[in-house]
Amino acid sequence: MSGERAEKSPRPENQTSVFVKRKRTFTLAFLAVAALFVISALVTDYNVIAGFESIPKAVVWIVKNLVPDERAWSRLPNILAKLAETALLSVAVTVCAAVCAFFFGLLGTRTTKINPWIGRGVRIVASFFRNVPDVVWAILLLFSFGQNILTGFFALFFVTFGLLTRTFIETIDEVSADCVEALQATGATYMQTVFQGIIPSSIAEIISWILYMIETNIRSSTLIGVLTATGIGYLFDLYYKRLDYGSASLVVVSIVVLVIAIELVSNQIRKVIM
Repeated sequence: MSGERAEKSPRPENQTSVFVKRKRTFTLAFLAVAALFVISALVTDYNVIAGFESIPKAVVWIVKNLVPDERAWSRLPNILAKLAETALLSVAVTVCAAVCAFFFGLLGTRTTKINPWIGRGVRIVASFFRNVPDVVWAILLLFSFGQNILTGFFALFFVTFGLLTRTFIETIDEVSADCVEALQATGATYMQTVFQGIIPSSIAEIISWILYMIETNIRSSTLIGVLTATGIGYLFDLYYKRLDYGSASLVVVSIVVLVIAIELVSNQIRKVIM
């Protein structure tokens, strides 16, 4: 028995060799990242020392200039109106994209086993929409729709649709597999499997992802608004180009407050549904 235990117990030499290999791997990875940073700095003429030295000056400039003054506070109603427009646009985009992504994702999931070729095509389409940044979509759509809220809507919709489709497919595959197999074994139809198996078992994860995308789209819509001349992004761009830093800073503060408030509400909802 003692001989068997000795054979089963790991040898100290093997533990040492594994530790040495991990240490060597971490060292090589660190050196590779450091070399990549040095090469990038040389190619872009980035001065690391000058960058760190400029931080105190930047902080002083922010404290002196990015402070809302009396004129900025007088523009608060207009800022809040544009902020509400941006928030409502983000919610509308996310909800529409989530509905489309869910039914599109049902075609790509392996749980329902519709068709492997259709599933592969759905995954390719979702990856395409997900990997093209929303800013690129906005630039492309500007040529067709011009600077209006519809351009921002579609730019956010495409990226949200691609991301949610991919996440919904993975959620359904992970959460609903056992439940779907049980329903199919009892002779349930496809629609019964979807509404009585997939949706109840994955609804919590789906709502969590929808809330996350609402938060993300509020931040993204600010940048999209700069390009499409809509929403809170347009106000920030307008005030910044006028060198009205007080009003621009109030726009930034309002965006931060909105994002934090929505995140707190989302966390409370997640605690209830999870």
